[in-house]
Amino acid sequence: MNAQEPGSKGALDHYDIEEIRRQFPAIDQKVHGKPLAYLDNAATTQKPRAVLRAMDDYYSRDNSNVHRGVHTLSMRATESFENGRRRTASFINASDPAEIVFVRGATEGINLVACSFARCCLHPGDEVLITAMEHHSNIVPWQMLCEEKQAKLRVAPMNRDGELLLDELERAITPRTKLISVVYVSNSLGTVNPVDRIVEIAHSRDIPVLVDGAQAVPHMKVDVRSLGCDFLVFSAHKMYGPMGVGVVYGKRELLEKMPPYQGGGDMIASVTFEKTVYNAVPYKFEAGTPNVAGVVGLAAAIDFLEGVGMDAIAAHERDLVEYATKELSSVPRLRLIGTARRKASVVSFSFEGIHPHDIGTILDREGIAVRTGHHCTQPVMDFFGVPATTRASFGLYNTREEIDALVAALGKVREVFA
Repeated sequence: MNAQEPGSKGALDHYDIEEIRRQFPAIDQKVHGKPLAYLDNAATTQKPRAVLRAMDDYYSRDNSNVHRGVHTLSMRATESFENGRRRTASFINASDPAEIVFVRGATEGINLVACSFARCCLHPGDEVLITAMEHHSNIVPWQMLCEEKQAKLRVAPMNRDGELLLDELERAITPRTKLISVVYVSNSLGTVNPVDRIVEIAHSRDIPVLVDGAQAVPHMKVDVRSLGCDFLVFSAHKMYGPMGVGVVYGKRELLEKMPPYQGGGDMIASVTFEKTVYNAVPYKFEAGTPNVAGVVGLAAAIDFLEGVGMDAIAAHERDLVEYATKELSSVPRLRLIGTARRKASVVSFSFEGIHPHDIGTILDREGIAVRTGHHCTQPVMDFFGVPATTRASFGLYNTREEIDALVAALGKVREVFA
């Protein structure tokens, strides 16, 4: 990669890792007397002071419900909430802030698309196509809907490196395929899928595409207009924002045609006992009191990410993944799970004869936080013939020194189980 390409080493020229780390109070602590190495970012990220301060300021000064109040606090809260929508639209290059729907997380976002968009499209014998590396949240909603509609869920395969077999995916598309739903970056393998090409293939057959961007948006530039996807979902808490806030991007012409996902306050224009007239998009999908403070925190997280620079973040994390892969490959009895050529932020592995939960417990005693288990991707574990893996996942504040600490601690794991 040359110095001008996204994710290149040239993007790191002004990357001040120490200053970045100072912005995250949670990582400046000791666990069991050891400096914390937080390597569980694929589960959730820590929060910078700017996010914590923005949420505290909202609750301290502007706390009020949005959209319907005429008093000052309500108007300030509404402005902050809608600013979060505008910032989110800009961050992913949506055409219109109205294409941004706030939900509780990426999981609810997929369920919204399944229940509102796909339910209207599916008929007996129709098909939904996903991939073999999907998170449970991009499997179970489609299973439920296919069972209800007597449709079929088809799965595009991957190879032993954890790479999607694009030719097989294309062959799996049939005249009955009504939707393709695909993960951008695998949460358990780190594989970066060619979603732009998948969208191109799908649209040549007039098939809409949902992209699960939960593990992509924090780590690289995601441009929905460039990708051309019809829907994108992601979660604030994986991008240094608060828990309980997620985003559904949908092309406006599709959102306009979709029925509401839930009923209640703020998704209506008028209500009588005889008939309800629904609100305009995106509000017809946002029933009830929203997580205003969460959206304020999301906007602050976006400001923080853009302040650091997405190209610089991608380059820094690419260096970490490459370094971790090299160092872990030299550890005796360790098997890397997922060795795709294009990877982001995740290194998963198994240890011969040692259960991942035991590994995680010993690493915790050394101050190292990793995730162990099936990572809500049980079909992936079955494919690789393991019950679970140990997963180290990186964020913008992690360092090579923390990877060195991980490798050293794995030496202690081997000693315990020698």
